[in-house]
Amino acid sequence: MTRKLLVEAIGTFFLVLTVGLVVLGGGAGALAPVAIGFVLMAMVYAGGHISGAHYNPAVTVAVRLRRLATNAELGGYWVAQLVAAVVAALVVRALLPDGVEVVASDPETLDVVLAEFIFTFGLAWVVLNVATAPGTKGNSFFGIAIGLTVTAGAYAVGPVSGAVFNPAVALGASLLGILDADVAMVMVVTQLVAGASAALLFDALDIGADKPTTATPAEQAGLRSAAEPGA
Repeated sequence: MTRKLLVEAIGTFFLVLTVGLVVLGGGAGALAPVAIGFVLMAMVYAGGHISGAHYNPAVTVAVRLRRLATNAELGGYWVAQLVAAVVAALVVRALLPDGVEVVASDPETLDVVLAEFIFTFGLAWVVLNVATAPGTKGNSFFGIAIGLTVTAGAYAVGPVSGAVFNPAVALGASLLGILDADVAMVMVVTQLVAGASAALLFDALDIGADKPTTATPAEQAGLRSAAEPGA
């Protein structure tokens, strides 16, 4: 468990650090979403085999509802992710030159809810399908798919909501003054609901036919059989 939490903390740290530096530093310009998507992709490949590489409390909710994580792991992952976001925000502050002007974003609440729900749902949906579904088991593209989802979302709704899609990033952005605290809170609630919604739809469509980890051996055998081609 400790190893998983450290991996989650490291991945979340680099994600929030990159977001903070490209947004406040301004060096990436129009390529900021690419930098964010790339660092997420790299960290997903680095930690996927250890912790599942969530780096996002909303994704952890989706994985928990997918029954691939315990309540203890949910709580532990959240703590690791949020602590990493705080540390990343402090490092961003230390690295940026003094006098960097920060103007907090204050978008319309309905716009925030719609934009953040849609793309957080999309991110959790992609994670569940490329990283937990039997049909994509052992694939080599999961990191690319996840990273590019964030990049696409950042370009699509960045001007609308800031394209956060992650409660840990929302926390880091709030600490850095990029988001007002009330806007960040709306985002966090919306993102968690979106992650849960993706998992519930995934479950309803029975995409992960192996999902009930509490099933008896006979039930699990039946589920595996039903998932095989030609069944």
